[in-house]
Amino acid sequence: MDNQSAVSQARNHRPRLVLSGHAHQLVHGTGAMGSFNTRVAVKITKTVGSMWCAYAFALLAIISLPAALQSGNAIIIVGWIAQTFLQLVLLPIIIVGQNVQAAASDARAESDHETLLAIHTLASDVHKIDVQQTQILNLLAERAGVRGPGDAGSPAGPGSSG
Repeated sequence: MDNQSAVSQARNHRPRLVLSGHAHQLVHGTGAMGSFNTRVAVKITKTVGSMWCAYAFALLAIISLPAALQSGNAIIIVGWIAQTFLQLVLLPIIIVGQNVQAAASDARAESDHETLLAIHTLASDVHKIDVQQTQILNLLAERAGVRGPGDAGSPAGPGSSG
């Protein structure tokens, strides 16, 4: 891509906001089945990924703790800790943490998007002013009989002949 088309592409670019929710169609597709799968997956994730579910899983895991301790078998006790308690309770807590991180990421994306839109608007305005100033300078140079700054060829300026 040459420089001129890159500049043209940059001038025509419009920043767009992309949030984590926009990825649903990429994962499951846009059809009816994809939409259904997305709704089911999001509902299950929201349910399992709540602190209430973590509390419920902790209570469920603690119910089997006395039996594990009563066995006196180290393998059963370690298995209860690793397989029952940690896996069962940490799963929803990890999902909650990921949801918090995704929300923070979306908030940053929205803030960055607003900033980029403002910068884009200001840069577009500066470009318009630059074009207008170049036209004015070319008109003034034409009236004075010298080459203007927008003309191709040797630069105009003090000491240059035109």
